[in-house]
Amino acid sequence: MSNRGRRGVPTVRRRVISVAACAGLVGAGTSACFAEQSAMPTVRDFLVAWQVENYAAAAKHTVGADRAQVARALAGLRNQLDAASMKLALGQPVPAGKKPGRAIAKNGENAEARFAVKIDLGENGEPWTYTGVMKLKRIKGKWKVVWDPSIIHPRLRAGQRLAVVSQTSRRSAIQDTNGASLLRTVPAYIIGVVPGELADPKKTIEAMIEALPFRGNRTLDTQRLLGRIRSAPPEKFLQLLTVEAGSAGGIERLLGQVRGLQVKPVNAPIDPVAATEFVGKLGPATNDRLQQVGAPYQPGDTIGVSGLQLLMQRRLAGTPTVRVIAQDATGRSVEELRSWPGTDPQPVQTTLVRAVQRRADYALADLPYPASMAVVNPASGAVQAVANHRTNGQNKALEGRYPPGLAFGMVGAEALLNSGMTKDTETDCPASVQVGGRTFTNPAPARGKNTFESNFALSCATTLAALSSRLDTSALMAAAARFGLGKDWGMSVPAFTGTVPAPANAADKAAMMIGEGGVQVSPLAMALAASAAGNGYWRPGFMLKNPRDAQAGVTGQPLAATAVLDLKSLMRSSVSRGTARDANVGQVSGVTATVVANGKTVSWFVGSRPEYAFAIAVEGKVNTAALVQRFLARSIPSIAPTAGR
Repeated sequence: MSNRGRRGVPTVRRRVISVAACAGLVGAGTSACFAEQSAMPTVRDFLVAWQVENYAAAAKHTVGADRAQVARALAGLRNQLDAASMKLALGQPVPAGKKPGRAIAKNGENAEARFAVKIDLGENGEPWTYTGVMKLKRIKGKWKVVWDPSIIHPRLRAGQRLAVVSQTSRRSAIQDTNGASLLRTVPAYIIGVVPGELADPKKTIEAMIEALPFRGNRTLDTQRLLGRIRSAPPEKFLQLLTVEAGSAGGIERLLGQVRGLQVKPVNAPIDPVAATEFVGKLGPATNDRLQQVGAPYQPGDTIGVSGLQLLMQRRLAGTPTVRVIAQDATGRSVEELRSWPGTDPQPVQTTLVRAVQRRADYALADLPYPASMAVVNPASGAVQAVANHRTNGQNKALEGRYPPGLAFGMVGAEALLNSGMTKDTETDCPASVQVGGRTFTNPAPARGKNTFESNFALSCATTLAALSSRLDTSALMAAAARFGLGKDWGMSVPAFTGTVPAPANAADKAAMMIGEGGVQVSPLAMALAASAAGNGYWRPGFMLKNPRDAQAGVTGQPLAATAVLDLKSLMRSSVSRGTARDANVGQVSGVTATVVANGKTVSWFVGSRPEYAFAIAVEGKVNTAALVQRFLARSIPSIAPTAGR
């Protein structure tokens, strides 16, 4: 034992002396005693520098190639992919339930390290992840990364670069109720570049953006466009945007003067053939529009910018198939490294009836004022037409907010008839009447005592205001609800269903009876109300057949049976012998109204006949009953759709 102990002591002492000696040498600036045994620090420092984009620092850890060349190659991974982010980590992704393997394997003076790469291409899909491999060699006691293009990706070879290719399918159409497209093909121009032919991509993009008529946030993102150019195959034409021929003062001519841009004429189905404000327009993906539609769409892409084209962008356009490829300088040798399948475009089928839409457009075509019209099918609630004239691109047929005035009288009349009155009940029509301390006047001459039907037909406002005392607030609010006003109709497209504030007192209740006091409606809301008055059953409106409007839980409802027959008679009398008699075409029933609120005059016609229910709102004083004659004329000329006409 003593001999083994003595042999052990000198061994310990030699180790202590060796460490002490090396400590002294470190102070002298030598590393001879601390020859690096692990490749880990080199691999770690290389990956960290690469991830934080300090490419020169990463290149210092390599051998086998010019460091500037290495730095450019490392930067290429981000630039050639236009990556939103990149993360690197030592080791490799490990499936759940499995043990991780060795990150670094040494074999004498050589080693091999594996590292995980996670790249976000900014396409709203899953990141690209793969395992990278690098070889290392110990040179004079220091580990170095042996440079090879395969460090970028295991299948990348010398002379190759990465590129991202997005493949999109042709945009699907918006269709009418019969499946025919509501778009027409018009001349347009595709604007693009061949990336490899650009002397200065940044100058080309800046000049292009300068030529475009965008202002404020409605512009194109220069950096993202440059990223698209850098990541695209250099030898192939890259489409940047599409402009309609003759739009924006001949913008295609100005763009054609930008060095490096190519302008290619095409015919494209991008213009609505009817219901422009509802169908919507297409345009370039500017910054503000990209915030609405999001990834995977890119600056300049042709996307929906209004109406259904915007609302149904993903369905109509689908999403692109994105491929990461490795290619040589000629672009002939291509290998796919990864792909993300897109989704196919699908059409959107509406309930619009082309012949009815033409009639609605024709009815409003000659008006000097903004006007809107909605037409529905009384049997189903399907919206057959939405016409907008001089509305500056706004879809007021669906979204307009107007006081209804005496057009709301049908709601008050239904409540009165449901409370025990009949069309033959004697009523008065004085020039003015006081209710709750407020004076209500009749725009027409006083007519004295007559049946409720006669005074209603002659639009006697004081009759309805005075009769409000026969109803409590709940009865009047219930009547508005039976006509669907202010309810959720379950429509997929924006539509204003109405606002009906509960009256606070007798004066408010009288004002509500004649469509004042904060009551607001849209033409569509009143068309549906007219449909209910005409057939005794309110149905929610819908405009999409495929995909179907989400109306789960939204059901129709009957009007009170005791009131329906008399209400129909009131509406018919207004046309046959009352203030709406200029609309006496066929079996039309309905009412006219002129209301002035906040200095603005709104003229209404709200009515129906067996195959249609409709409402017209004109922002000016006109004979709306005469517009019904135009709508129902036997033959009408074609009216070209023009947004904001």
